[in-house]
Amino acid sequence: MLKHPTLELLHQLGLAGMAKAFADLAANGDAASLGHAEWLALLLDHEATWRNDRRLALRLRHARLRHHAVPEDIDYRASRGLDRRLLDMLLKGDWIAAHESLAIIGPAGVGKSWLACAIGHKACRDNHSVLYTRLPRLIDDLSLAKGDGRIAARMKGLARVDLLILDDWGLEPLDGNARHHLLEILEDRYGRRSTLVTSQLPVARWFDLIGDPTYADAILDRLVHNAHRLELSGESMRKSAVSVAA
Repeated sequence: MLKHPTLELLHQLGLAGMAKAFADLAANGDAASLGHAEWLALLLDHEATWRNDRRLALRLRHARLRHHAVPEDIDYRASRGLDRRLLDMLLKGDWIAAHESLAIIGPAGVGKSWLACAIGHKACRDNHSVLYTRLPRLIDDLSLAKGDGRIAARMKGLARVDLLILDDWGLEPLDGNARHHLLEILEDRYGRRSTLVTSQLPVARWFDLIGDPTYADAILDRLVHNAHRLELSGESMRKSAVSVAA
């Protein structure tokens, strides 16, 4: 007799996790042996888990990660020079809390983007906001936003996210517009938020890539100064996968 109005009230109060747990427990014959305190503890535990799962799903949706990559699936056996101790440290996320940066560097196909997404997924689990974007696409989007008056709102959003992942740094030289946008992004984030970049080019070539010495000094000072570096090597893992399949 009490079950129906209790469930209705739980839903009215927005306690969906408790409502589901209440229904499950009520349908379980063993639940009759539980005391009131045990019932309440189980209901609260289910509600907390439900809310955490919902917040994580929301953070992952906003992150727009390119790959469904999680730390548990990282392949440490592949020959790509992966420093497991450094990666384990990065996955703990202290560098994000300290507002430091990270550069993942290596040739095409060694899993830079995948690892960046795995780190981003772990950051979402740790209650950080994350946004993934390819740098060339971001520059194009910001140019359009400047033309239609949305640039201030876009830049504010980029400055606010806890971890910004800029994939495919260095695919093409930066023009004046790209240099300006990139410097503004890094200036807003330096010492306040964390930035992760992936690149096929070694850091020593980034200065020439930026193209303008003044901008290059300013950009690299904000990006490389406090950056951890995860450097990879070896053959493309895509080629290895094709060979195995064949």
